[in-house]
Amino acid sequence: DWSWSLDGLRDFIATGIQSFRDCNATALVAVACLLVLFVWYCYHVGREQPRAYATVNALMQSAEANGVQNGFVYCQSPECVRCSHHDGLNQKLYHNLQEYAKRYSWSGMGRIHKGIREQGRYLNSRPSIQKPEVFFLPDLPTTPYFSRDTQKHDVELLERNFQTILCEFETLYKAFSNCSLPQGWKMNSTPSGEWFTFYLVNQGMCVPRNCRRCPRTYRLLGSLRTCIGNNVFGNACISVLSPGTVIAEHYGPTNIRIRCHLGLKTPSNCELVVGGEPQCWAEGRCLLFDDSFLHTAFHEGAPEEGPRVVFMVDLWHPNVAAAERQALDFIFAPGR
Repeated sequence: DWSWSLDGLRDFIATGIQSFRDCNATALVAVACLLVLFVWYCYHVGREQPRAYATVNALMQSAEANGVQNGFVYCQSPECVRCSHHDGLNQKLYHNLQEYAKRYSWSGMGRIHKGIREQGRYLNSRPSIQKPEVFFLPDLPTTPYFSRDTQKHDVELLERNFQTILCEFETLYKAFSNCSLPQGWKMNSTPSGEWFTFYLVNQGMCVPRNCRRCPRTYRLLGSLRTCIGNNVFGNACISVLSPGTVIAEHYGPTNIRIRCHLGLKTPSNCELVVGGEPQCWAEGRCLLFDDSFLHTAFHEGAPEEGPRVVFMVDLWHPNVAAAERQALDFIFAPGR
């Protein structure tokens, strides 16, 4: 038996060597070139940064690694671009831009380069009606509100899933009957009343425990074409205003996004004011606005009408190009 096995192995090797000798040299060169290209491609893909929107599991794992308290992600880095205001911010942003350009390209980076280079002048010279607190991208059309057609696909997708999001909110909200602030909810400071938020994505990071409690809503985010999911300016949450609540006037951090509110519960005497222009929410309808404008919201309805509830998600400004989105995701990546 051993003799038979060795003879068979010898014959197999001899046949292979003869086949190799009989091959056309041109074909061998072609195969070798394809093999080299395949190895180069694998190496290149391995060095690529993640796509703009990561998978559910990847986001959950990254968030768990960075720490979650009470179902809400808290910033743990003193160097966080979104939360810190210091003299070296522009230098840090420019360093991130240079690093991105070295890995990819300077092509299409003109506005971002211009914005970072002259960020201080832009922020200081902006009229008080629109003054983003962290980053201003120049030459973007400015308007307090945007039409529904601006991000038609995402608006229609959210509105078609209105009942799904509403049902998951109502399940969550039942917990308020048992305690003042259920796990996963965050209370925000207001001049009067109560404002609660339940984050699925907070500053570009998934909140795993919360996402598991709203699985269909979270999966829906992955179907949105323009959702900001991988940088510190991206958020998705349920926002609840109790009757008698006023949110103080404030500015958002940047003008590169559109904030979308899908009305879930909209009692009377509730209003959003952006850039001095008032608008009312409607159940099952999306309201799009630029939160880098001075804005406020209030609920002056009667207590028996219940809270005003919206599902809030940040979308890309339609005039931010694809190359710019990729670069901004890199420059403002969470923890960078």
